Amino acid sequence: MRLLQTPGPGGPERRSALARLTDDWLAGLFRSAAGGAEAGSGLALVAVGGYGRGELSPRSDLDLLLLHDGKAGARTVAALADQLWYPVWDLNLALDHSVRTLSEARKAARDDLKVQLGLLDARHLAGDPDLTSALRGTALADWREQAPKRLPELHEMCRERASRQGELQYLLEPDLKEARGGLRDATALRAVAASWLADAPREGLEAARTRLLDVRDALHLTTGRATDRLALQEQDQVAEALGVLDADVLLRQVYESARTISYASDVTWREVGRVLRSRSVRPVLRGLLKGRTAGGGTGRGERSPLAEGVVELDGEAVLARTARPERDPVLPLRAAAAAAQAGLPLSRHAVRRLSTAATIRPLPVPWPAEAREQLITLLGAGAQTVPVWEALEAEGIVSRLLPDWERVRCRPQRNAVHRWTVDRHLIETAVRASALTRRVHRPDLLLIAALLHDIGKGWPGDHSISGETIARDMAARIGFDARDVAVIATLVRHHLLLIETATRRDLGDPATVEAVADTVGTIGTLELLHALTEADALATGPAAWSTWRGSLVADLVKRVTARLAGEAAPEGRTTDEPTAEQERLAVEAWRSGGPVLALRTRAEGQGETEYASKAAGADGGAAMGTAGTGTGSDVAPEPEPVGVELLMAVPDQPGVLPAAAGVLAMHRLTVRAADLRSVDPIGEGPVLLLSWRVAAEYGSLPQTVRLRADLVRALDGSLDVPARLAEREQAYARRSRGAQAPPPRVTVAPGSSQSATVIEVRAQDAQGLLHRIGRALEAAGVTVRSAHVSTLGANAVDAFYVTNEKGEPLPDAAATEVAQAVERALKQ
Repeated sequence: MRLLQTPGPGGPERRSALARLTDDWLAGLFRSAAGGAEAGSGLALVAVGGYGRGELSPRSDLDLLLLHDGKAGARTVAALADQLWYPVWDLNLALDHSVRTLSEARKAARDDLKVQLGLLDARHLAGDPDLTSALRGTALADWREQAPKRLPELHEMCRERASRQGELQYLLEPDLKEARGGLRDATALRAVAASWLADAPREGLEAARTRLLDVRDALHLTTGRATDRLALQEQDQVAEALGVLDADVLLRQVYESARTISYASDVTWREVGRVLRSRSVRPVLRGLLKGRTAGGGTGRGERSPLAEGVVELDGEAVLARTARPERDPVLPLRAAAAAAQAGLPLSRHAVRRLSTAATIRPLPVPWPAEAREQLITLLGAGAQTVPVWEALEAEGIVSRLLPDWERVRCRPQRNAVHRWTVDRHLIETAVRASALTRRVHRPDLLLIAALLHDIGKGWPGDHSISGETIARDMAARIGFDARDVAVIATLVRHHLLLIETATRRDLGDPATVEAVADTVGTIGTLELLHALTEADALATGPAAWSTWRGSLVADLVKRVTARLAGEAAPEGRTTDEPTAEQERLAVEAWRSGGPVLALRTRAEGQGETEYASKAAGADGGAAMGTAGTGTGSDVAPEPEPVGVELLMAVPDQPGVLPAAAGVLAMHRLTVRAADLRSVDPIGEGPVLLLSWRVAAEYGSLPQTVRLRADLVRALDGSLDVPARLAEREQAYARRSRGAQAPPPRVTVAPGSSQSATVIEVRAQDAQGLLHRIGRALEAAGVTVRSAHVSTLGANAVDAFYVTNEKGEPLPDAAATEVAQAVERALKQ
């Protein structure tokens, strides 16, 4: 008792000292009861569990085993046990005790996993040390032998406990022992390491475990009870006992420790699963391979490409052998986006390597376009975003990419409505927003606003006001232009506007509607704010959103939309005149009667300066170019291109759009943006001009001569593009385990054009998407006058200006039918 009341060092030193004092006392009891029995006596007193590890908290249980060799009579052993247990009970100490022979202990361990885990930490206290040594040896040997069977059982026990107790890193009143990321999980990781099948990441793990033990010690001393739940009313006292500023700082330290243990658990259990799977298939592989090698090795997993520098291996996203993170600052985001889209965890080795490389060559500020797109793709992956983001956070990558993130990381929210810490709430909002991207014209702005809407909670004052300033800086850092930065800042500043107005104001009052309209300014911003409001509420918790609240917000949005539409002029797209190069290509296509292609690449650091242009004409060789021509390979020279523009000129004929889009998909070119228009270069007939901004999915760019040859074959029907794409889609479907994307949405945009009907398509970006849309429009019997395609992260937002056979806009009923037909085709 004096040890607990006397000021002095706490933490591990006090726990060890308390264990030593208890050891001495129990050893004296044993010697007195057993008549001084020691070596060779066939009796031993053994500490197991936490006490066996020499860690005794002020109110911890004493886990004791009285071990005997079975030679002493039952009455003798029972009498000895009574002389040990009763003094412990007399002092009101909690006791978990058992009396067993060595064989009985082994049987109990086989029957009860908890007993087996306790024996792994067996420590001799008194009596026959050889008996204790035999117990430790057999317990470890049995555990390692039975590990393939017992480890899945232990994993299931951890998962069941987590579902019952919740995640320690997000709970306002956490159970330090039982919740996920708590002391039980840390003990489980020790057991996995003892099996020799796998080991947990060691960095920070022991420090995290020690911090939780320190908090539990202070909780025991503060309350005077053996409790593991850190209740709200006791957090200030515990913080004071530990010398911590306040309860919020205490919780943040607890959350950081829990996050370290949780991440280590995820990594370790994945490794256990991988090892057990490899053991289960190894005998089969031995019989099949018999020494043969595949892919340069024996028994190595197949590598499936996911993105440039990223492959799938053994159920994880790993870096390709050719990846050079120290020379590719976008690789961390590209790897994370690829992993999340494929529903795979990022391997710990990959994350560690990316983290090291990120300190050597950080992203330039503002970010290049690819980095911004990869972040949007990561955020738009749905629930699969969360584990990938957590892996990046565990190695400090997120805070290096977004320095302001550090202020909200692990920050508690003392509000019963909120389920998560601030940082996890922001990610959960992005997850919810990813399901609403079909409702907005700019899903990229929605996802970034979701990520940043509460970023001001890391600063004093109104978080919406401070968040607006931070969001401006972060959006500009990410690489958005001034107009988009202004929209993001408005969304962050007013992310509570709709829900507060809808639930607190009279929606029938014109002043209410006018005030909201004046604040949001445009229908596009209102559309984004509506989706952000819903995503924010859904991510907060069940009490923050309901059908009633949703209907009130929808009613307000409808009224504000009508107000804005009454004052705003119709927005329409303007068609720029073709450039001189486009006119030259169109003339060449008309004269040759076939497609002409030109490839233009731009290099990082060269801005808009074109450094290479390759063209392929009807003769299969060089056609018109600007800064260079040739018939050889179109692999771009160093530096590596960051933007590629592909121009196509094709004499007007049916099926150009689906054929061209299909050929690009066959060659694994990802379409980031596209534009289609019809020109008449010499007054003799129309020529279609298609301008594509593309990126190679992985590897180098294809040759323009090969692209042109396949396009000619696709147009004359000798190349079955749908069949080729279907084969690739089936192969991808077998590999992909990503989250289910929201369904596509196809609508008619009323009033967008006087001369055509505008069909808008919002869907998950995928190989062959434009090809499928083009085929559906062709099947509907409409003519595509122009098309404007954009890819925002993983979302495609496309507009097609179509007319009937007379070149006129479609009647309303016919336009609706076309939109429905395209939507049905995309859902198949």
